[in-house]
Amino acid sequence: MENRMPLEEVIRKLEEKGVDVTEALLDILSREDPEDSSKERISLAEKYMQESKEYAEKGDVVQASEKAYKVAEEVVKALAEKFKTEEYEEFLKEGRWYTYLLGKASKTLSKKLGYWVLDGWNAGYDLHVWGFHGRKYSVEDVKVSLKRIEEMLIEAKKLFT
Repeated sequence: MENRMPLEEVIRKLEEKGVDVTEALLDILSREDPEDSSKERISLAEKYMQESKEYAEKGDVVQASEKAYKVAEEVVKALAEKFKTEEYEEFLKEGRWYTYLLGKASKTLSKKLGYWVLDGWNAGYDLHVWGFHGRKYSVEDVKVSLKRIEEMLIEAKKLFT
């Protein structure tokens, strides 16, 4: 019997190297079963939404902003998978989601589903840039954008029930 590293140890080592293991596994699942992956992404977005609200209530603008961005990111990916957009096909070819693909997907999806997709993505990306990286926003600024992102999540969930 060969000695194998326990799965928890592999995950820990990957995370230490900056790998988002959940995201990597969802990307693999997406290639094999995009329907299942898209549903899992919506569940993950719900978790991030709750975390973002909690961080906002604690006054942690940076973490609230990043979790809010993750909501928008996961919703766009889920919708792109569900509707098999050109951007999803590009992800399959490239092997990863680039930010520009997410932005393009939000526009493609908005034409099909409504501007709530684009509004949610734009609010999330804005928080990623100016709330997380730039650290220029107040908690109230984050809460305004969070409302748009939550509306996006609510609308997206209707498509998965």
